[in-house]
Amino acid sequence: MPGTVTITTPTGENFSAYEVKPEGTPKAGLVLIQEIFGVNQVMRDLAADFAAQGYHVLVPDLFWRQEPGVDITDKTEAEWQKAFALLNGFDQAKGIGDIQATITHLRGLGVGKVGTVGYCLGGRLAVMSVIGTDVDASVSYYGVMLGGLVPEFDKIKVPLLAHVAELDKFLPPEERDHVLAAWAGKPGITAHLYTGQEHAFARVGGEHYNAEAATLANSRTADFLRTALAA
Repeated sequence: MPGTVTITTPTGENFSAYEVKPEGTPKAGLVLIQEIFGVNQVMRDLAADFAAQGYHVLVPDLFWRQEPGVDITDKTEAEWQKAFALLNGFDQAKGIGDIQATITHLRGLGVGKVGTVGYCLGGRLAVMSVIGTDVDASVSYYGVMLGGLVPEFDKIKVPLLAHVAELDKFLPPEERDHVLAAWAGKPGITAHLYTGQEHAFARVGGEHYNAEAATLANSRTADFLRTALAA
């Protein structure tokens, strides 16, 4: 059954993570990294989906320093304003530290390899995780603000899969092409461009959800994780 666990940072602070365990022995551990809406129903449903694939899943509450337990939908202007306020106040370096603490927690449970999968803000943090944590592999869905990370791409030494939306307004064309060019030819990095798709095309129930593109991306993710996190 899903539940909540406590993660402790190296400095002794505590925050929560939503947990879903698979039936039987886990294939590996997985840290799901939230969008700007917190650990909401979208993230809980994704956690259930990945647990059904055999992964022991944790979804850390990355906004806990600002407001623990954020759970926002994306249906109203007020909710979007709150989500962007949280994004603007979010310390990404500390967030990466929290992701590392979550990875370490999972490893302590004996799950074997640990991957990260992130969406939107989490898509950026998923890329940052293969630069700044000891994760074994990572998947980024429509990461935002990726251009500033290009100088760090040479530090990526573990497998990375990136899903990039052609019409993503949070990754303008010039920046997108710069990122894709920087990834091109690098060992272990695979990037797919989804023609005609907008940001959050894989968010079920979202304004720009596209079932065909989402199914393709999710299939690629499942294949990638199966290989990258194999014992």
